[in-house]
Amino acid sequence: MKNPFTLTLDMQRQAWEGAAELTDNLGVAPDRTETLENVEVGQTPSETVYEENKLHLKHYEARTEEQHDVPILVVYALINKPYILDLQPDRSVVRTLLEAGFDVYLIDWGEPSALDRSLTLDDYVTRYIDNCVDVVRERSGQDSINLLGYCMGGTMASMYAALFPEKVRNLGLMAAGLCFTGEGGVLELWGAEEHYDPERVTDTFGNVPADFLDVGFALMDPVANNVTKYVRFYDNMDDEDFVENFARMERWLAEGIDVAGATYDQFIGDIYQDNKLVENELYLDGKHVDLENVDMPVLQIVAEYDHLIPPEASKPFNDAIPSADTEILEFATGHIGMSVSSRSHAELWPEVCEWFEERSQVDVAAEPETPEADEDEPDAALAEDVEGESGSESEAQGIEPDVDPDANSTDVGQIEGDDLTELSGVGSAYAESLHDAGIGTFADLADADPAELAVETDISPSLLEDWIEQASER
Repeated sequence: MKNPFTLTLDMQRQAWEGAAELTDNLGVAPDRTETLENVEVGQTPSETVYEENKLHLKHYEARTEEQHDVPILVVYALINKPYILDLQPDRSVVRTLLEAGFDVYLIDWGEPSALDRSLTLDDYVTRYIDNCVDVVRERSGQDSINLLGYCMGGTMASMYAALFPEKVRNLGLMAAGLCFTGEGGVLELWGAEEHYDPERVTDTFGNVPADFLDVGFALMDPVANNVTKYVRFYDNMDDEDFVENFARMERWLAEGIDVAGATYDQFIGDIYQDNKLVENELYLDGKHVDLENVDMPVLQIVAEYDHLIPPEASKPFNDAIPSADTEILEFATGHIGMSVSSRSHAELWPEVCEWFEERSQVDVAAEPETPEADEDEPDAALAEDVEGESGSESEAQGIEPDVDPDANSTDVGQIEGDDLTELSGVGSAYAESLHDAGIGTFADLADADPAELAVETDISPSLLEDWIEQASER
């Protein structure tokens, strides 16, 4: 048994040490408060190269003199801002890809308004993603590009690859919710049909509020999310780097995004509850999302300790597709850690970059060599003379040369009228579609009805409205 006098002295010493620590922490508190309020995120330079509704397609500045042939389009989830992939310079997926020599694009979905409540997965996958893919294809000159989808963005990217396989060269999926057969973790349990009706939420709110989603995510690990992290913050207040990292994560968590009501209903019902994607029973915009079309290389990046999308909700997808080139990288981290932890960037992302690099080189066919002249063949110059004389004789006899006057008539550059590709977002393929619909000048386009033109060209009305406005200003 301890001496009561010694015990009293120990308690007094601990109280003094605690008071000293509290004084030190209070001394740095004002500086740390400023850090929390003013921390910067998403610092990698980029420009918006395409807009539609709330969506912005970002193109990042290259960080190497040469880039791989095939660009990467990053598709993020709908429920948070995508700067988690560019949180800070030394923990940025975007910057890591750039430094590996990739040409990188990213979809920033923006936040749906009340008027966007009726947007469905059909809109996001077959319209928004498809339009962004076409922009990247046109800008890069590639028929097919790389997709890298994170979380819900990975789920949508897999749907897109099944619908438009000819436009996807390689498919990367990060912590993507794909298979829900009873092993998809707490979210699958909570979202089960017998426990949860998503339409009750959307009937109440319209769009699903970010705060509503945040509460659910926080309750999955209430002690860590509501107690432990603040204790760690207090213990590390004197470490400015720690505080900056903490501030960036807290800002990202606080800046959640509402989800369009119809999309939420569809995603919970079709993907979580009915498991239609991996069961190959999903339809979008009247088209079968047929997994038999997913025959391109597929890389799955899963987190061993992911409590949102456990590995079991992702990995079985590879067995449901016919691709002969599939790989799974499972890393000992969590759902967010795979994109922001220093260890992930040191160990995981070099492997991801290597996987894409091996599959992103386009073989350029070598020009056929000119065969050496055979000594027994007529002299080339003599052959040209004979050919020239023959042509002159034909013209003298009134014989017209065998030339197709309509050859290359579909070349947009040769079509009479204005060069519609001068409008932002209009490439040669779109310009040709407009010409086929009788739109040959800026004036024609300015006078067009977007709804009618959309039917004729199969181009989205929102795109046409933007082009019509641009044409009207000319």
